[in-house]
Amino acid sequence: MNSQLWRALALLLIFASHAPAAWRISDSQRETSPNELVEHWTTTVENSTSGTDDQATLHFAVFESRAVALRVIDQPKKPWHDLATVMAQTKALAGVNGGYFDPDDAPVGLLVSDGQVRSRLGKARLLSGVLFSTSNKVEIVRASRFTMSDKIQAAVQCGPLLVERGAPVAGLNDSRPARRTFAAVDGKGRVALGVCSAVSLAQLGRILCLANVAGKLELVRALNLDGGSSTAFWFAGREGTVSLPEQKTVRDFVAIVPRSAR
Repeated sequence: MNSQLWRALALLLIFASHAPAAWRISDSQRETSPNELVEHWTTTVENSTSGTDDQATLHFAVFESRAVALRVIDQPKKPWHDLATVMAQTKALAGVNGGYFDPDDAPVGLLVSDGQVRSRLGKARLLSGVLFSTSNKVEIVRASRFTMSDKIQAAVQCGPLLVERGAPVAGLNDSRPARRTFAAVDGKGRVALGVCSAVSLAQLGRILCLANVAGKLELVRALNLDGGSSTAFWFAGREGTVSLPEQKTVRDFVAIVPRSAR
């Protein structure tokens, strides 16, 4: 084999080793809350690239923003309770862990709980997006485009953005797998809070952009929340409670609650 062909083969192998994994949905199941306002989707995806057996499981709590309320629940003082305890106490329909906090237990970035600003908007590169809610909508925007108003009842700043304009955000880390927590919107009033088993940030962005993720949720934007040992998911279903506990307690949670419980 001549030297030019060897070089071409070497470049091909290098490209193949760095090519994005192709993911597909291999299984999806659904259940609803007793009042049918929130759906729990359990979705398994697998890497269809030849010779790999990568697999990830995602849990989504999906809802219409006009039907229920999004609430950020802050725990400014320790001891912090776990997600399951707080969700049961507040009669939530579903919830996940929230944003980042520093070694002194102070929130990192904007945090608005029940209309009260607990922490101001941050300017760190990692804090690229804001998940927020008003009385009639839930949205995710770039932090640089966010404007605080008295209409905002709940908000958490976090990052990085995983999906923007329906496409995976470029340049995300693709080498460090970890448990992930995320929020996502479809731009038409549907919202998802969810968690994923250990994947990289780049992988999660690609997974969330699968056509009709777990059904008919075509995401426009998705935001990474605090992950790793903080990752937790809770859902009150018809058949009982689904609880994926955090490995360490955290300061704040993002909850889906009936509007009467806001």
